[in-house]
Amino acid sequence: MASFAVILAAAGKSTRFRSKGADILGAGPQKKPFMDLKGRAVWVRSAEIFSNREDVKQMIISVAEEDIEWFKQKFRPNLAFMEAEIVAGGQERADSVQNALARVKADIDYVAIHDAARPLITDKWVGEYFAAAEKHDAVIPAVRVSSTLKRVDKARQIVETVDRTDLWAAQTPQVFKRQLLLDAYAQRGDFQATDEAQLIENLGHPVKIVEGSPLNQKITTAADFRMAEALVNALPKPKGIQALHPFADEEPRGIF
Repeated sequence: MASFAVILAAAGKSTRFRSKGADILGAGPQKKPFMDLKGRAVWVRSAEIFSNREDVKQMIISVAEEDIEWFKQKFRPNLAFMEAEIVAGGQERADSVQNALARVKADIDYVAIHDAARPLITDKWVGEYFAAAEKHDAVIPAVRVSSTLKRVDKARQIVETVDRTDLWAAQTPQVFKRQLLLDAYAQRGDFQATDEAQLIENLGHPVKIVEGSPLNQKITTAADFRMAEALVNALPKPKGIQALHPFADEEPRGIF
C-alpha cells in the first residue's frame, strides 16, 4: 500500500471572508478554517476524512505563526486524535506549503495538499484521487466551467467573452509523488504559485485532471459559509467513519 502525507493549508488571512459580510455570522476576529460549521470547525471537517484513512501516515497543518498557540489550545483534543503536526505558515500559500513539505517524512510516497477551508469532501473522492495519483504521479480534482466567462477592463466593462470549452476550475486535494513535488519546489525561486499544480506544470511534468464534485467548494466569503451549512448534510457519511471531535454534534446515522 502506498503511503500518503496530507498538508492542510490553514494559514491564510481570510481577507475576503472578513471583508464581505462575515460580521453577520458573528465571526469577529476568527478566520474561516476555524469557524464552527454545524458543530465542528471547518478545518476539522476537512481533516477528519484523511485521518480516518489507513494509507495516510502523516498529517501536517500549516497555521499562521500568530495563531499557533491559540490553535493548539483551542483544538488540543482534535490534534491529539489526529496526531497532527503544526508548522508555521508563510507570507503566501506556496510559502506555507513549502514549510510543511520540509517536514514530510522521507518514507512517504505521495503528498496531498488540501485547503482547510474546503470541508465538503468525502472519503470516496479522496480514494479516487489517491488511486489516480499512483497511476499518474500528479493529479488534481477539477470541475468543468459551466458559466459564461467575461474578461473585463479596470472599469469593469466587458472586453471579450472567453471560450470555456477547455476550461476547468481546480480544486483540492491536489496529490503528487513526493519527490516530484520536492523537485518542483526546489526550482520555484520567488515564484508565487496559486496552487501546487502550477509548480508541477512549470517543471514540465504533466498533471492529470480527475473530475471533481461541485459540492467540494472552498469557503471564501460569508455567503460561501452559508452555502456550506446548507450542503454539509447532503454528503454521504460512510459507516465506520467517526468525527474526530470528542464533543462532536450528534447527527442522524448515514448523514454527514
